[in-house]
Amino acid sequence: MDGIDFNPFAVPSEARDLQAHSHTRPVFLVACVVLLWMSPGLAADTARVTFSLDFPGSDPAHYSIAVQSDGGGLYECVGRISQESDDTENYHTQFSFSDATRARIFELAAQANYFSGSIDSGKKKLAFTGAKKLTYKDGQRDTAANYNFSSVLAVQQLTALFQGVAATLEFGRRLDHYHRYQKLALDDELKRMEAQAHAGQLNELPAVKPVLQEIYDDGSVMNVVRARAQRIMEMGNLPPAH
Repeated sequence: MDGIDFNPFAVPSEARDLQAHSHTRPVFLVACVVLLWMSPGLAADTARVTFSLDFPGSDPAHYSIAVQSDGGGLYECVGRISQESDDTENYHTQFSFSDATRARIFELAAQANYFSGSIDSGKKKLAFTGAKKLTYKDGQRDTAANYNFSSVLAVQQLTALFQGVAATLEFGRRLDHYHRYQKLALDDELKRMEAQAHAGQLNELPAVKPVLQEIYDDGSVMNVVRARAQRIMEMGNLPPAH
């Protein structure tokens, strides 16, 4: 729209908690939301880094994470509804990156020359770990690079960071499903999440606070499960609201 700066990551505060729990949607609606967020119109002082991974046979088979220079984040994926089902869903959620992680992502993007040129190692004998893509866009640049494995240290670090964020958000997606439809599965899922958090394999735990808070607040959930949700929130410096 001429003369209007549109920021697709600007979300009214009262809508954030609802958006953080976006669940199964009609495909056309999810597509519209994602296209809105990923629209090419960016304000002159806005930048965005996007990481995507396509790995048929894995779960999720596809996902992407976008972070904007103001910290707004968008995650979308095509994944199984639960570990016990082969049915898939198109899922998206909006969240906010911490200042430290946002700054680190853009610092690494600069070190990787904003993904201009080839970043793939070119080694053909390496195991396939998914088709990855990094994209950078601002008022002056619009660059992207595809890779399986990169020998560029900044790209390796970005890949690990984004995969850690995706792992966190996948726990949030599954926990939301289990809390709605299969509460007895919550304990095992939270055990796995807690173990991975202790191992340093999860990034941006605050992104899934809404679902953890809902589990903690639900008196129909077993106390041991609620306590585990509380511990995970505390690991992310997210004391449960009372």
